[in-house]
Amino acid sequence: MTTAIGAPAPAFAMDCDDGKTALADYRGKVLVLYFYPKDDTSGCTSEAKAFRDAMEEYRAAGVEILGVSKDSVASHARFRAKHDLPFRLGSDPDGAVCEAYGVWKKKSMYGREYMGIERSTFLIGQDGVLRAEWRKVKVTGHAEAVLKAAKGL
Repeated sequence: MTTAIGAPAPAFAMDCDDGKTALADYRGKVLVLYFYPKDDTSGCTSEAKAFRDAMEEYRAAGVEILGVSKDSVASHARFRAKHDLPFRLGSDPDGAVCEAYGVWKKKSMYGREYMGIERSTFLIGQDGVLRAEWRKVKVTGHAEAVLKAAKGL
């Protein structure tokens, strides 16, 4: 499945480290939905900390953040606690949400091909419509770019 700017964001429901969440829970709010490969790895930790450090500005703009990976709820709870992350982390162990957003991709490292999550971010408007997306995200400056776009909604 693929996403399209201006179309309704694919619906989802999943477990989080503090309960359950679904796209419908964010109706009336702007949502930053970001996908990352793995809890507590260097790039994913840097990305989460960048969103954490800008959270006050995100909240002031009325924006919610939800991070998603295939890691377990228990792993997410440890990751959130270790890095004091003020936003929820969704667990997608079967990859259904990753598939719906088209982030489950063939990747390559050191000549070895494998399937994994392509670091991606989606900005969903208050009406549930996809307003922007970033694929193959580079962490440096990303949280700021997303915030700027969110403030423009």
